[in-house]
Amino acid sequence: MATIKEAVKLIKNARYAVAFTGAGISVESGIAPFTGAGGLWNRYDPKFIEINFFETHPKESWEEMKKIFFTDMDEADPNAAHKVLAKLEQEGLLKGVITQNIDGLHQKAGSKNVQEFHGTIKTLSCLSCGRKYNLEDVNLDNVPPLCFCGGILKPDFVFYGEGIPAKAYQNSLEMAQNADVMVIVGTAGQVMPACSLPLTAKQFGAQIIEVNPQASAFTGSITDLYYPMKATKFFTELEKEMKL
Repeated sequence: MATIKEAVKLIKNARYAVAFTGAGISVESGIAPFTGAGGLWNRYDPKFIEINFFETHPKESWEEMKKIFFTDMDEADPNAAHKVLAKLEQEGLLKGVITQNIDGLHQKAGSKNVQEFHGTIKTLSCLSCGRKYNLEDVNLDNVPPLCFCGGILKPDFVFYGEGIPAKAYQNSLEMAQNADVMVIVGTAGQVMPACSLPLTAKQFGAQIIEVNPQASAFTGSITDLYYPMKATKFFTELEKEMKL
């Protein structure tokens, strides 16, 4: 296994370091991943977040979403990995985070430049008029929640059958192309088009640091330094070594 010192050296010498995070970084905050051991899709049918199903069965879809996304995920706190990434950005050592997660924990930890590739649960939009609401301003006791205009509110994360938000896609692509170091954390690298971003970074010359308890699609192909560790352990050690 690579030493922490090697990762420190790469990050400290980077001109443009970025992080690319997946569900694994939030598991230690109590949020279940979608796939793999303990994954949500082992227990639930993902059809309720298919856009066509939502539009025709909004009440049923919202009842399932409330159970999964609007309890554990909304109440979770950032862990050491989220906090150290925020510190790296504050110290000017990290340009920002591209995340596949919708939980908002990077922002809660203090990260400022966060590209939410798959959207967020923290805001909702009306399917009829487009008005946007903050989650804390919406009463979810009765579902589906409705807009002032009477339209149905949909969470602002990407459902199956929807495209990636254009701004997040463009910003993420630019970050990947500019990166000379990319730190991959907690993703199996199997969800398209998100998993193409580390490949783009590598293609444009980036060194790849990967933190994953299990090997991913990136490990044997583009990864330069691989740490088969939990995210909190790696970032706690990194923080100590870097004296942040």
